[in-house]
Amino acid sequence: MAIDPKEKASDLSQIIKQSWTRCEQLGLHQSGQPDVKQLPRYDQELLNEEYKGLIDTTHSEVLPYYENILSNTQCLILLADSHGNALNRWGKPRFLTKQNSPVFQKGVNWTENHLGTNSIGTVLESGDAVQVQRDEHYFRTYRFMIGSACPIYDANRKLIGVLDVSSDAYLPQAHTFGMVKLMAQGIENRLIVSQFGKTNYLASFNTNADNLDSQWSGLIAFNEDGVIISANKRAELILNTQLALVDVSSIFDMSLNDIKNLPDQVPVCFQAIGKYRMHAIVKSPSVISIQTPNFEKKALPKTDKNFIALDDFSSGDERIERCVEQAKRVIDKDIPILIHGETGVGKEVFVKALHQFSDRKRCPLVAVNCAAIPSELAESELFGYVKGAFTGASEKGAPGLIRNANTGTLFLDEIGEMPLKLQGRLLRVLQERSVTPLGSSQSYPVDIKLISATNKSLRENVANGLFRQDLYYRVSGLNIELPPLRERADKIQLFSKINQMYKEQHQPAQLSPRVIELFYNHPWPGNVRQLVSVIQIALAMCDEGMIQEWHLPDDFFADLNTTSSLPATTLLQTKRRSQASQEPESDPLNETIRVYNDTHQNISKTARLLSVSRNTVYKRLKNADVIK
Repeated sequence: MAIDPKEKASDLSQIIKQSWTRCEQLGLHQSGQPDVKQLPRYDQELLNEEYKGLIDTTHSEVLPYYENILSNTQCLILLADSHGNALNRWGKPRFLTKQNSPVFQKGVNWTENHLGTNSIGTVLESGDAVQVQRDEHYFRTYRFMIGSACPIYDANRKLIGVLDVSSDAYLPQAHTFGMVKLMAQGIENRLIVSQFGKTNYLASFNTNADNLDSQWSGLIAFNEDGVIISANKRAELILNTQLALVDVSSIFDMSLNDIKNLPDQVPVCFQAIGKYRMHAIVKSPSVISIQTPNFEKKALPKTDKNFIALDDFSSGDERIERCVEQAKRVIDKDIPILIHGETGVGKEVFVKALHQFSDRKRCPLVAVNCAAIPSELAESELFGYVKGAFTGASEKGAPGLIRNANTGTLFLDEIGEMPLKLQGRLLRVLQERSVTPLGSSQSYPVDIKLISATNKSLRENVANGLFRQDLYYRVSGLNIELPPLRERADKIQLFSKINQMYKEQHQPAQLSPRVIELFYNHPWPGNVRQLVSVIQIALAMCDEGMIQEWHLPDDFFADLNTTSSLPATTLLQTKRRSQASQEPESDPLNETIRVYNDTHQNISKTARLLSVSRNTVYKRLKNADVIK
């Protein structure tokens, strides 16, 4: 459907009005002087290193196509990062003067709070391509130019920069606006090709075969299994559907084998998703992984055994189910989550499941164990640093864990162990939504979902002066408490689930009734983490059979409550027989069988009364065919 130009102009006008409102709320004055902020040289070097791929792609693979157009116009091209810092510029326009030249230098920040309404800053606020006419600039000092800018997204659909074309020409600017959009799309396409082209398949498609080499063609990358792992915005716009992790054969309406065997770079006509007539060219990977067929053993896909989907986290325990439902309601809202629970109850596993359930699942999940980072390194690890910030600092600096979590989820485990000095800095980050690295005066905006966890009472820490009260109220939006394993109502189901998660394909999925009984009566001081460890050891010991009592590790039995022992008469008989087994004429095998029967076939108690290991008892009984 064609877009009404008047409607589009109205949208742009609305964007400008909203920008002016923001400027007024910031206390800016149209006749005042803009706050031109330029990064220090070492910060610029750090940015150049971080955005090297974007700068090189723009300079070498996109700009040459438009060189003739640009050389005949008096315009300047600016490339900025996702925070509005100018990375590079091209062109020598006539409008650069001694007065306005400083704002067009590398490292200058173009966000609205510094320069008012402008094409780069307003793109970052709106997320859309924007053209700012002369009188639409908030500051009068910039009303000599027209700015046309477009956001740039990387292969993972994350905003990484803005491309801007500024000019003082009085000619119609529709052409310039279209060109900057085309250039931005070209950069995005090249980033997809650079990241995925060597080892994956690339397909370009359009409604007309003559336009397949256009930047406006749809572009997708899919792997050997036919899963679409990246796509440009045009691809989803043309097909009117989401393409992330979709099977490519459902798009092309042909088998994966047929798609992969299409002639390289030869246009073909196909029916897309059953209703759109399209033309496409497919490019095979330039680096092909060759594997020798092995029909004896079919490789199984690797999975993260520690991952449990959020809806599978509970097996019937009401407290767990309530935690899941509460977390679901706030995970995509600007509300922090604080998880309480003993060590080993599964707080990190719960956070992973929660992140995968959220709208941020394609963005990073950065987990920080506040107790594991040395106090002298904690500040630089969390908040980052610039070159030369301290002795031993990396020449390239480091963005820090909080900036690494930008657009995703930051998980602060054991937050109660965070040093007081860091608590003040973290509070400032959460209040201002920006991070200032060590040794730098530049602040970097961050957009994070904060989830924290603790095995202590933070309220008690606050009362004892170990945790800041103001930070406590910043991190404790929704409080969730995961119950210990010994109190869970779904223990038996959980035993079976963990066994099935970690067993080999040839091992049975069931646990023996005796093992389930032992598990049920165990206090589990290490909670689910201990359960996983015990089951992993037992599975390794039992080879192909079902887990039995003698496969369990010794320390498992050390935790069991032994108050419900054998009757006194049985103990006395067993003790006498055990003492007799020490005499030379005694038969160890017969004594083992007697004690085993007296203890109601309890291998652990048999071993304890005979003062031998459980493995010794097991071997004797197996040799005597008492057990299988």
